[in-house]
Order: sequence, then structure tokens, then C-alpha cells
Amino acid sequence: MSPTTMTILISSLATGTIITASSHHWLMAWVGLEMNTLAIIPMISKQHHPRATEAATKYFLTQAAASATILFSSTTNAWQTGTWDITNMTSPTANMLLTMALAMKLGLAPMHFWLPEVLQGSTIKTALIITTWQKLAPMALIFTMSNALPTTALLTMAMISTLLGGWAGLNQTQTRKIMAYSSIAHLGWMAAITTIMPNILTLNLVLYLLMTTSMFYMLILLNSKNIKDMATSPTTSPTTTTLAMLTLLSLGGLPPLTGFMPKWLIIEELTTQNLTTTATILALSALLSLFFYLRLSYSSTITLAPNTTTTKHKWRFKPTINTTLLTVTLPTSLLMLPITPMIC
Repeated sequence: MSPTTMTILISSLATGTIITASSHHWLMAWVGLEMNTLAIIPMISKQHHPRATEAATKYFLTQAAASATILFSSTTNAWQTGTWDITNMTSPTANMLLTMALAMKLGLAPMHFWLPEVLQGSTIKTALIITTWQKLAPMALIFTMSNALPTTALLTMAMISTLLGGWAGLNQTQTRKIMAYSSIAHLGWMAAITTIMPNILTLNLVLYLLMTTSMFYMLILLNSKNIKDMATSPTTSPTTTTLAMLTLLSLGGLPPLTGFMPKWLIIEELTTQNLTTTATILALSALLSLFFYLRLSYSSTITLAPNTTTTKHKWRFKPTINTTLLTVTLPTSLLMLPITPMIC
């Protein structure tokens, strides 16, 4: 893909997100979401491979269905209230439809079916964009409407997402699918706190973006597409492998790393609101996620001899990625926990 085309697509992604996040009319929010969808599809299918074409088709159909549901819910609300204002969603039916549509946009369970397959059919860089930047526009709508969304539905989807994200991730060997189920589990934590404390939702989203970006950048640096590649990564770069292990543990929420902070705050707030059952299920599901993070971390720290691989020696390839963003996101994703008392 030419640099001009890539520049246009990335600019369209940024513009679509900004339009959705800054709009007060549902039609403009829908336009921004459609710009995001249409810009990311060529990036998914640029490999000209059947898996990439399949991933682009699945992504388009899912996002188109979610966008149509958003239009239908906003039209239903406008029919009953006479306004297209995003902050004036008072119809319970429209709010429930909108919650389902935004959950499909994000990949929350049980509307998660598209996310692992789309990430597996995309390149690692495109998977990074799907799991980070593409979450911003739907999350902006969720944050704007946090007072109107049905709490019971969000808590139910949160528990299903965290349990499924941890349980399904146990059986995966592909790093992109592991990161997909990691994204589903983290989105479940965000959904649990949406209507209760939107400020913690924002904090969780920012830390999720930092940790996921750091992890994907290190997967690109190590050229690791599965657990076997992670096992041979110490021969490529022991330092990067160690940092990748710490980032995985931070994603799993292991103290004293940064990923523990949002989980701690969410469980504390849920307990304060007498939602002890939900808090217990979320805490137990975090153990499932932590298990496959630990497994991936353990496999990445086993040093194997360079002659154990029969394919091209990946340590002969030079990394082709700018590490400037990595130097910014990595320290934050690992060392931010001590400032938790100041945030509380």
C-alpha cells in the first residue's frame, strides 16, 4: 500500500473518531463511525490473502449491522421524544438497542464473535489499531450516555465478557487471538463500571490503551505470532523479552504493576455499591486471564538454542518499527501503580 493511501486512511480514522467524540447529533455520530469502518477495511485486506479478505468481510458485516442498529435506536428515541440529541436518550427500548449495538462495535460478549477472527486475519499492526484506536469512538458514546444506559445489561455483559475472555484465552496459541480475548476481558471490566463511576472508566481505558499498545509493539519487535515464537525470542532480544513478560503481567493485573490499579478501583467501587457478587465474579475471572498471561510470560523466558527453528532465522531480520511510542507507553504501563493513592 502506497504511503499516500495509508496517510489518507489514517487521517480518515482520526477524523471519524473526532467527529463521533465531538458530536451531539446522532446522525453525525453515525457518520464518524462509518468513516472509521470504511477506513479500516482496506487496511485489513491489504495482504490480498483469503484470510485477510475473510477478516475484512466479517468486520464490515458486523460493524454495518451495529451502525444500522444505532441508527434504528436513535430513530426510535427521536420518534418518541422529538430530539436527536445524544444526551437525551430517554426511551428504555432505544437505550437497550443502543447498548447492544455499542457492545457489538466494541466486541463485548456475547457480541464478541468477530473480534478474534478479524485480528487473526489481520497483520499485527492492523490488529493494534483495531484493539486500541477503534475502541475510542464507541467508548466516547458510552461515556456520553453513561447515565442513560441500562446498568443490569452492562453488568451482565461485563461478567460474561470477563469470564469468556479468560476462559477462551486458555486454549489459544496465537498471540493475536490471545490479545483479542484480552481485549474482551478488559472491555468487560470497563462495562462493569460505566454507569457507576465514569471517571474510573476513563482511567481504565487510558491504561488499557497504554498496555495494549506496548504489548503489540513488542510483539512486532520480536516478530512473534505464536507461543513458539515467544519461546525463541530470548535469542533475539533478552531485554525486550523481559519487558514483554512484565507487560503481560501488567495486563493480567498482577500487583505492583499498573494493570492492577484499575481492577483494584473497580472492585472497590462495586463493593461500595453492594454489588459484591459482580465484584467476586470479576475478581475470579481475572485469575483465568492471569493464567494464560503467565503461560505466555513463562514461554517467553525459556531460552532455547538458535538452531531449534527450522524456518528462517528471525534474529537475522532487523526491526522495522519506530520505537519512540514504545519508550513513552512502556514505562507508564509498568510503573504507574504507586500514584494510585493520589488518584483515589
